[in-house]
Amino acid sequence: MNTPIGTIEIHKDGITNLKTDAVVNAANQYLQQGGGVCGAIFRAAGSAQLQAACDRIGQCPTGSAVITPAFNMKENKYIIHAVGPVYNGGRRGEAEQLYSCYQKSLALAKEYGCHSIGFPLISAGIYGYPLEEAWTVAISACRDWMNENPDYELQIVFVNTDDEKVATGKEIMNSLC
Repeated sequence: MNTPIGTIEIHKDGITNLKTDAVVNAANQYLQQGGGVCGAIFRAAGSAQLQAACDRIGQCPTGSAVITPAFNMKENKYIIHAVGPVYNGGRRGEAEQLYSCYQKSLALAKEYGCHSIGFPLISAGIYGYPLEEAWTVAISACRDWMNENPDYELQIVFVNTDDEKVATGKEIMNSLC
């Protein structure tokens, strides 16, 4: 197998500050504007335009992802809306669903010719996914995708504004990669 030519990075920053081809929205299954990361992305893109695009799509099942234009986000071409699971103790397929939404986001990025993508830590906010487990799934999903697509150059950037979350992510990435 070839060595992947992509990279995974973790930075302290806000998702709407990234200069990546695509940014990932931690979306709900109804693709409605929410708070947190979702609200920030909607506001930056233009809430009315982005909501209209999401309404045309309708819904997105947990563990999947859909794509829209980035509208007013001049540094980005696309917004990938990934629906992570609500954490219910970890015995209801949450890890598989979380892994899947990262993998499907990366597949959409490749399909649309993106060579850089910015992720929040999906499901680790109001959806209650434990921090270390969320990072382990996120980094594993991205690492596995890069190993399965070794000839596709993709810069993967995780961002979070919380020092502890960033530090934990870097520790886990160092142990997994």
